[in-house]
Amino acid sequence: MTKPTLVVLTGAGISAESGLKTFRDSDGLWEGYNIEDVATPRAWRRDPQLVLDFYNMRRKNVLDAQPNAAHKILAELESYFDVQIITQNIDDLHERAGSTNVKHLHGEIFKMRSEKQEHNDAIAVRIDGDIMLGDKAPDGGQLRPHIVWFEEAVPMIAEAVPVMHSADYFLLAGTSLVVYPAAGLVDYVRDEVTKYVVDKRIPPVSHYSNIVAIEKPATEGMQDARELLLAALRERG
Repeated sequence: MTKPTLVVLTGAGISAESGLKTFRDSDGLWEGYNIEDVATPRAWRRDPQLVLDFYNMRRKNVLDAQPNAAHKILAELESYFDVQIITQNIDDLHERAGSTNVKHLHGEIFKMRSEKQEHNDAIAVRIDGDIMLGDKAPDGGQLRPHIVWFEEAVPMIAEAVPVMHSADYFLLAGTSLVVYPAAGLVDYVRDEVTKYVVDKRIPPVSHYSNIVAIEKPATEGMQDARELLLAALRERG
């Protein structure tokens, strides 16, 4: 019997409880840095050393973090659903928790590529340690984090749209829906699909139909979402 498709869009709130901070925690600052200084193409052109230092530290932070209950619940739901995760997060906590279908809209902290190349998962290579100024790709370009910075295009959006449209159930977890174009993906979920929303502050979703709001932090709210999803599955027969 074919499993129904559960499409999940996750944001920083699901990883925050694993100790990973985000820029939205404190007025546009990310770990004390202005976004414009470390996460834009202009920042890279102006001071690549600062950008590399920033992401080298983020990589260490992710290595030290562990998947939390919310990540693990999503992995467990693969027993009942065809779970398709689209995440705005650059960490690998979904994968480490056991999820097998994860698309990273904004890149991955454990990958790098040449600064001469556009964002392309096929050419990115694994990096667990630090990227240093002077580390070159085969094409001679400086290696940079495989991250979609602010002011850069988000090529994975094109792959995410049909996934959103395929949802039999939809779950939004830990995102404020303020970062575009990712926030606009919810528009592609069909009206008749039940949309479960988990966040400690429910984002603006009142204009969507069939919303089930769970106003709790991700680790708590995902427990409620799991029970509701399994109940819906039983009703489906």
